[in-house]
Amino acid sequence: MWKSVSAPVHRAGVPFVAGGVVATFLAAFAWAPLAALLALVTAWMIYFFRDPDRVVPTRPGLIVSPADGMVQLIMPAVPPPELDMGDAPLTRISVFLNVFNVHVNRVPVEGRVVKARYMAGKFLNAALDKASDENERMSVRLAMPDGREIAFVQIAGLVARRILYDIKDEQQVKTGERYGLIRFGSRCDVYLPAGVAPLVCVGQTTIGGETVLADLAASEAARSGETR
Repeated sequence: MWKSVSAPVHRAGVPFVAGGVVATFLAAFAWAPLAALLALVTAWMIYFFRDPDRVVPTRPGLIVSPADGMVQLIMPAVPPPELDMGDAPLTRISVFLNVFNVHVNRVPVEGRVVKARYMAGKFLNAALDKASDENERMSVRLAMPDGREIAFVQIAGLVARRILYDIKDEQQVKTGERYGLIRFGSRCDVYLPAGVAPLVCVGQTTIGGETVLADLAASEAARSGETR
């Protein structure tokens, strides 16, 4: 817990934190209650933009979660049309991030970026299924070393108004590498290759870069779970 709270701030959060510090300092000369409120907001900004290191499993074939959050949906769905992956439904795992989660996004698996496409859109509740099709998003199609492909998508939400990404076509990436961030609540979708079963359940909490969503070498069926 302490490692997460004391983690360095992501570079995208530096302007927000710096602005909060300056505003708090100036408010201290005007009205103490306002300064106290701004200090709390600044502390929350530091917490929101935290960027902790993660211990990434490196065995070939493991697909890890791109984000901290909760598995909201697991269902068949057609990948985003801008990725040109066809009309056949693939298993989609949707991870919902609330405002208290780490919002730095990580590459789910090693490979080569075939397509990285940004699409403008709406800002519906990211927990809704239709958010995958209608909301602002950044979609990535990735070819893995064995030739199979995977897609992963950053999706804006009600509060999220900015998707940040640092990934481009033909880029070689490694499992668990940082590649982007969504500001203030959002969702990440992962489309598994055909025939690959998810190893997580709806309602399960994930840790970006660490939680294994699927194993290309596994032969077990999709898992089920229950709250106990």
